[in-house]
Amino acid sequence: YLTTGFRSRDILHNAFSYHLTPAGFMLETGAAKIGCAVVPAGIGNTELQVQAISDICPSGFSGTPSFLKILIDKANGQNLDISSISKAIVGGEALPEQLRSVIENAGINCQQIYASADLGCIAYESIAKDGLIAEEGLFIEIVNPGTGDPLPQGEVGEVVATSFSLDYPLIRFGTGDLSAVLSGESPCGRTNIRLKGWMGRADQTTKIKGLFVHPKQISEINRRHPEIVKSKLIVESRDKKDVMTLNCEVAEDLRLSNNSEFVASLSETIQSICTVRGEVKLIKIGTLQNNGKIIEDHRNYE
Repeated sequence: YLTTGFRSRDILHNAFSYHLTPAGFMLETGAAKIGCAVVPAGIGNTELQVQAISDICPSGFSGTPSFLKILIDKANGQNLDISSISKAIVGGEALPEQLRSVIENAGINCQQIYASADLGCIAYESIAKDGLIAEEGLFIEIVNPGTGDPLPQGEVGEVVATSFSLDYPLIRFGTGDLSAVLSGESPCGRTNIRLKGWMGRADQTTKIKGLFVHPKQISEINRRHPEIVKSKLIVESRDKKDVMTLNCEVAEDLRLSNNSEFVASLSETIQSICTVRGEVKLIKIGTLQNNGKIIEDHRNYE
């Protein structure tokens, strides 16, 4: 809260859920600790919430960014003044720049947090709004979703956190979220590592021809064929049939020769591990997008 500009005597409109989730209580506890009064609004009842904001005049908001936009739109539609809100701490979902612009154009400084029920705050945005700064009490790793192996800086992978809390220690807790570590320090001067932000979910398990295929199976295929520098499984629908193709970055000489013996061996491994036949495509090193995806489902379900 302090990095978002909240101070003692601020009034917070807390729109995180209090029902079957700790989010509302967690944010309220933090606000109360620095001396803020809290309106426990929860979710839903938008008309009542807008009226309450207009009457109570809170200085800040906490909740999801999409719900804050809903409240802004509802207030405009009902001609109610909620301009008392000048700052917001948002989380629970992605914050696209377009959504941030809508909120900030309404006169609200918007900064995001990244948190989970198990760990509390994992990382937060400072006033620089340049990446999410990791909480000092946590050890953060970015790992391969298929193996759990740490990835180098800049590579997209699953966020794994270790908490050294004596009350509730967690060792290498997998959040299931994708992100990457940014290089350098924050322009605001804070020196801890920064995460790029939420970049999707790490669980990419998909069903192909009635059978589940997991990222760890693709990692095992890579392990058995050290010629593969990096790979990604693409799932498509052709003539209403599921087709999966393993795109493999390999050395230039192997790619240009399109070694039939290697391709045949790799195809056999794919079927052995995944129990589903898969095609193989050899591609140039550096071709695959750095998005943390080991399996991409391109099927159109419409």
